Amino acid sequence: MAPASPPIAIADLRRWLERTENHGPATGLALPFGVPDLDVHLPNGGLSLGHLHEVIEGGPASEYAGIAALFVAGILARLPGPVLWCLRGRDLFAPALARIGLHHDRVIYCETWNDRTVLPAMEEGLRCVGLAGVVGELTSLPLTASRRLQLCAGQSGVTALVLRRWRNTTEKKLAGEPNAAATRWRITPAPSPATGFDGLQRQQWLVELLRLRGGEPRSWVLEACNAKGHLTLPAALADGPMATQAPRRAVAG
Repeated sequence: MAPASPPIAIADLRRWLERTENHGPATGLALPFGVPDLDVHLPNGGLSLGHLHEVIEGGPASEYAGIAALFVAGILARLPGPVLWCLRGRDLFAPALARIGLHHDRVIYCETWNDRTVLPAMEEGLRCVGLAGVVGELTSLPLTASRRLQLCAGQSGVTALVLRRWRNTTEKKLAGEPNAAATRWRITPAPSPATGFDGLQRQQWLVELLRLRGGEPRSWVLEACNAKGHLTLPAALADGPMATQAPRRAVAG
């Protein structure tokens, strides 16, 4: 395991982060979700690539972050290249990721086990420009550590996704701590409408955008990721899955 990066002054981090955000290789590049109401709410028309994003799970099984992991995997399934996934346990179910398009031959698993080793592993991964993204399962994401991750992501253009995990209520409280992530999402199971075909329906999720740099929080009820990683509107609100969209550059207004 690579050692942690040497300490950097907060003032230097702020200057480098600002320079990276304004001039980094991924400026303006975004991955649309394919849901118009969601994409139009995001500043670049989709999830900004080359940035740090944070995902937590709501509901009674939130400590396992099962559907939050699927949300993250759905994003990465639609990006080309290998993925580095920094684990803090051995409960990630690879066949479930494959069902939504993130196949096992694309994922490099790094058994890091705790925040102290996840963070430097993520930093090293984010410096590898050939990766589609880097996922880190973390309990705590302090401001300084998050700025480091954002700095690395902005310099390389590799997207960083932090999946929050906890074991108890004390650790769960850390999920609300301030950090430098561009977005913070909460994914919670939502009840499906009673149609008599429950076994044939995809699960519905309450997708909450809790924090958005340069925008307002909002929430949507959507169907879980399909076999290609796409979220969709529930069948009652749309005729079918949204058309596949590739990452695009934002156009200045």
